[in-house]
Amino acid sequence: MSSAPDPGEMFDRAVEEGERRLDQSLLELVSTSFIAGFTIVFGLVALGIVEALFVPRFEELARLAGALAFGVGVVFLVAGRTELFNENFLDPAAAAVSGPGGWRVADLLRLWSLTLVFNLLGGALFVAVFSIQGALPVGTGSALVGKAVESAHRGLAGSFARAIAGGALVSIMSFLLAGADSDGSRLAIAYVVGFLLALGPFEHVVVTLLHIQFGIVFGGAIGYEAVAVTAVVVTAGNLVGGLGLVTVTHVTQAMGERA
Repeated sequence: MSSAPDPGEMFDRAVEEGERRLDQSLLELVSTSFIAGFTIVFGLVALGIVEALFVPRFEELARLAGALAFGVGVVFLVAGRTELFNENFLDPAAAAVSGPGGWRVADLLRLWSLTLVFNLLGGALFVAVFSIQGALPVGTGSALVGKAVESAHRGLAGSFARAIAGGALVSIMSFLLAGADSDGSRLAIAYVVGFLLALGPFEHVVVTLLHIQFGIVFGGAIGYEAVAVTAVVVTAGNLVGGLGLVTVTHVTQAMGERA
């Protein structure tokens, strides 16, 4: 019976995974980022369908049920080893600071910028597919609009705080996955994180912007200025929570153990 890895061993696994991610070819990175974008849309669609089913009779449970459904989307991401912005903060950063020859800043910026762009492009394509009349069950669009309007019109402080939490939560998932020794435990971790992310809901820039796109195509009162402000605020919050809190803390923890 194997014992659970200690934080140092988990960090070493994160470094190994981070090196793989940093060394991806352009085609591989673009492809996996694009796939992750439309994969997470299935989680949003599941959330909308389940909430629409629950609202007429069990309105007080609709958010809980929707969050339970959304977790499947994160499971798909982890099982498929695709590249989602923020989920790829910890591992590449660990590899960058641990390897010889500097911190590989250019490689990190390449990874994160391309991931974000192609996550959104891949997701936008499938939002367009699901916006075709008859593609989704009746009521799904209305359920998605409600959450989208809520995210787009939330105050700046609230959005920033939720984005810090969302960034931290997804980056924590990366570290926990490094300690998982079985596929079952990896998928369970992914599901729990997806559930918590949607239950808040805590903001993740890709999930939030794709959700807002659903809100726009289904007739929600969301202006483009609100979309731009939300994108900036949520991205900043994800960086603070995912990089500034979780990633830096785990990197310094590992460095302290080896000092």
